[in-house]
Amino acid sequence: MKDVLLNSPSAIVSLVNEIGFLPFFANSVQGFSVEEHTPSELWFSDSADGPWEWKGPVIRSGCMYGKFFRNKAGFVSKEWFAHFANYRRNGYDFDSRCDEGITPHKDAEVFFAVQNQGKVLSKRLKQLTNYRKGGNVGFETVIMRLQMQTYVNISDFVYMTDKSGKQYGWGVAEYSTPEMSLGYDLVSSAYDVDPQQSFCLILRHLQDVFPSADPSALANLLSI
Repeated sequence: MKDVLLNSPSAIVSLVNEIGFLPFFANSVQGFSVEEHTPSELWFSDSADGPWEWKGPVIRSGCMYGKFFRNKAGFVSKEWFAHFANYRRNGYDFDSRCDEGITPHKDAEVFFAVQNQGKVLSKRLKQLTNYRKGGNVGFETVIMRLQMQTYVNISDFVYMTDKSGKQYGWGVAEYSTPEMSLGYDLVSSAYDVDPQQSFCLILRHLQDVFPSADPSALANLLSI
């Protein structure tokens, strides 16, 4: 991949749309992350926004975001998301997984809570599904698994505001489903393709983008 400088949300959007996939953090494929292409001084700056603050604008531009890469966060373009979801879901929409009895009860509770709300902040989602003191445990494992399977995505980051309307603190994750974010027709548009064929299409594409990368490292990043 050509050397790029990521210094704004629009620069990330352009790169995601160009190559289709972009992990947030450095990984086993050199140069394949937001982290490696962003000036270090922008990561924790008191005077300028950086990658943490850019995630919301990038998502709102139409890029899909979630813990998609070996349980770590990253972006996927609209163009490639249908094949990505087809591979990760392995031929199952969520209802089918429930009908087959292969979805843990906790996963189903969280998924249907997200689906029923349309969009829901993480704190509210935990309340709805009883992840609090004395209640359920393991929320992060459940929500991460649902993202890796592409049934849930992060649709925005919402910041708290003080009395004067000034934002403060870290953005709070807002969860949704890809069907809500992109529409059912787009998300399901590769369902007639064998999931392994979708995987091969993605892998060949990324091998073209990163010709010197170890194919097994690329495959490992894509695997669930």
